[in-house]
Amino acid sequence: MIIQTIITIMLSTYITGGIHNFSIKDVENNTINLASFKGKKVLIVNVASECGFTSQYKDLQNLHKTYGDKLVVIGFPCNDFGGQEPGSEAQIKSFCEMTFGVTFAITEKVNIKNNPHPIYQYLTQKEKNGVDNFEVKWNFHKFLIDEKGQLVKSFGSGVNPMDKQILDWVKG
Repeated sequence: MIIQTIITIMLSTYITGGIHNFSIKDVENNTINLASFKGKKVLIVNVASECGFTSQYKDLQNLHKTYGDKLVVIGFPCNDFGGQEPGSEAQIKSFCEMTFGVTFAITEKVNIKNNPHPIYQYLTQKEKNGVDNFEVKWNFHKFLIDEKGQLVKSFGSGVNPMDKQILDWVKG
């Protein structure tokens, strides 16, 4: 009974604070505390510089520039899908800035498939996010997080960041 109560409290904490319970290093080794985004919507996307969807960086930057007052875009570089993000954090940062003019947050490189980063454990596991189990199948998979840090929706790689569904959610 005590163990069940502890598990219930831990699950409640995950769901109550949502994504705001986490922090991660950016590509320059600075800490991004996701609690600092309370009151804003957040779009989390796993990114790669050698992917067929890499051009989505342009639309992610457009989304960030246009709606930055109410939306935070965070790119999570990942080499798990086709080895399409082989570079170092410095190389990733340079590529994003020079090729697409990226000014939104880019994190350190993360794992998603094997030994997933805790943020991706939260995003993909119903027992942690309280919404559903989601499988990230490729680069540029998007997760939408509401102002309270709760996972709202997941979109696969083929959904463009400027898709009507995402824009309606951002504006709503």
